[in-house]
Amino acid sequence: MIDLLPELCDQYPDLVQVVEPMFASFGGREIFGGEIVTIKAFEDNSLVREQVALPGAGKVLVVDGGGSMRKAMLGDMLAEKAEKNGWEGLIIYGCIRDVNAISQLDVGVQALGSHPMKTDKKGVGELNIPVTFGGVTFVPGQYVYADNNGVLVSPKALTPA
Repeated sequence: MIDLLPELCDQYPDLVQVVEPMFASFGGREIFGGEIVTIKAFEDNSLVREQVALPGAGKVLVVDGGGSMRKAMLGDMLAEKAEKNGWEGLIIYGCIRDVNAISQLDVGVQALGSHPMKTDKKGVGELNIPVTFGGVTFVPGQYVYADNNGVLVSPKALTPA
């Protein structure tokens, strides 16, 4: 198995931006990447539920949960929907729950940590706006790649040589 991010950093050092190391890998797919779809919501995963129900082939859902360590923005049922609908992965600037179940799914999931408490469902949040965390701005339509080495963003799709 290749280490994708080091390869991309070596080949495209002037193009990629590396997110500060803060994420842990929880999904069954350790290497993933695709077109960025963003959500900005604090302790409310209503928009996550809506997005993972849509076709996601070639896409990664980047969720700016404000870095909250008090509620889980993703659980096993939503991760299963993401897998079923072809999402490449999810990057959660916040927590997830149901980590054992999620580790068995063929979808990439990176998050700050885990927390057993679910979020409120108030329908609050913003979709497909630029979000910034980890020293990088995630722009909808650009690309994100993740593996056990970290997370990076690129303005265009990348393939290792």
